[in-house]
Amino acid sequence: MGAAPRTIEGREHRSGEEQIPRRRFLAWLSGVGLVGSALAGVFSTFVFMKPRATYGQPNRFRIGRPEEFPPGARIAIDPKRVCIVREGNKVAAISTTCTHLGCIVAPSSTGFQCPCHGSQFDVDGNVTGGPAPKSLSWFQVTLTPNGELEVDKDNEIQTGTYLSV
Repeated sequence: MGAAPRTIEGREHRSGEEQIPRRRFLAWLSGVGLVGSALAGVFSTFVFMKPRATYGQPNRFRIGRPEEFPPGARIAIDPKRVCIVREGNKVAAISTTCTHLGCIVAPSSTGFQCPCHGSQFDVDGNVTGGPAPKSLSWFQVTLTPNGELEVDKDNEIQTGTYLSV
């Protein structure tokens, strides 16, 4: 009537090799998967704990040698948002960031002009018209040991303060 059950005992084994039962293999594979995912979770936690903030451009930068700025020059360096002013043997750095809404002002024949909202500043950065609430900032300029000019935007100085070169 019914078929006789088959026995496993009669199987042949390869010489020197031991077979892993399916249950043990699946348990091992599950363990490897759990450990791997735990390590990935720990790693990603530590990666995301470190902020990926950029802090912008350095606020102290070199602009070149004094000879590169002829007397009477007013040269705007837009990426750094400063205007280098040279009068005779004196050099100064004036901010080109409008104090109204942060637009970049452009040097003009009468001083500085904001193209966005019409603020006007004289040659020293004082407000002469428009919605700007205060004058443009002046930044400290120093001479480095190798003879280059360095602007420090973290150090605002009094309007009209020049570096003698």
